[in-house]
Amino acid sequence: MYTQFFGNYLLSKGYITKEQLFAAMKKKSNKHVKLGTLAIHSGLMTASEVDNVIIEQTHQDKKFGELTIEMGYLTNEQVKNLLNVQSPDFLLLGQILLDDGVINNSTLENVITDYRSENEMMDLDITIENKESVERLFDNFFVISETPVTKLGKMYMELLFNNLIRFVGEDFSPLSSDPCKEFPTDCCVCQDVLGEYSISTYISMDHDTAIKFASRYVNDSFTEYDEYVQASLEDFLNLNNGLFIVNCSNDYGRELSISAPRHVDDGLVSFKDKAYHFQILYTFGTLHFIVEVHKLIEEY
Repeated sequence: MYTQFFGNYLLSKGYITKEQLFAAMKKKSNKHVKLGTLAIHSGLMTASEVDNVIIEQTHQDKKFGELTIEMGYLTNEQVKNLLNVQSPDFLLLGQILLDDGVINNSTLENVITDYRSENEMMDLDITIENKESVERLFDNFFVISETPVTKLGKMYMELLFNNLIRFVGEDFSPLSSDPCKEFPTDCCVCQDVLGEYSISTYISMDHDTAIKFASRYVNDSFTEYDEYVQASLEDFLNLNNGLFIVNCSNDYGRELSISAPRHVDDGLVSFKDKAYHFQILYTFGTLHFIVEVHKLIEEY
């Protein structure tokens, strides 16, 4: 997740523009090899075994490497070795910006030093994202965004970003959030989390972005916005929120529920309670993610 937050870091510090980040991300998306592909290429896993792990990720909020170990496909040492053969992605993004003439070597050196220092990234963290280092990334992201966040709110956003990486692609960067009283929607779905911690979550995007999002999510090729594309958006939101309430139960003993996901037909949605708008910049378009907070658990 270092690359996604590295892009936001560069934007917040004024090193690059949104357009420059977008161009660099498009180039980077063609240069990354996923862990599953590396495992197949190395002869350590079959394609069927990789598919099994991906399916299991729809039921458990765990990284691909974690599940391969739990399911007996790889050892911890093999996962570490596979991860180590990949160049750290956030360095690759910096190199692309350097090659494009957006920044120079001196700037890149200073940015990397500052970024690693602010997030307390040790050498091991570059290749294996441990829990503590990811939490620091989120803390710094919310500081930059000037968005108040609870433990459960942080867990929710971390889960969202992880699921975007797992099921849609990692070629994105989250932009800082803004308070939101109303939002003009296009292709928009919504779902409520109900209980002691009560929020409504929205994902909105234009038609072309929705088609590409759905195509990636279900690994198919949609050409027009129809009920299948809409159902794919609803399914992603339902998957994410379902895993969230499972995590709340497992980690905090809080029993929450979710409503059925629904399509939002209104051209303009108004929010009665506090709402926060996050833009998630993908190489194929921008996702608008909105969280409206109805009820919080004080200690969380």
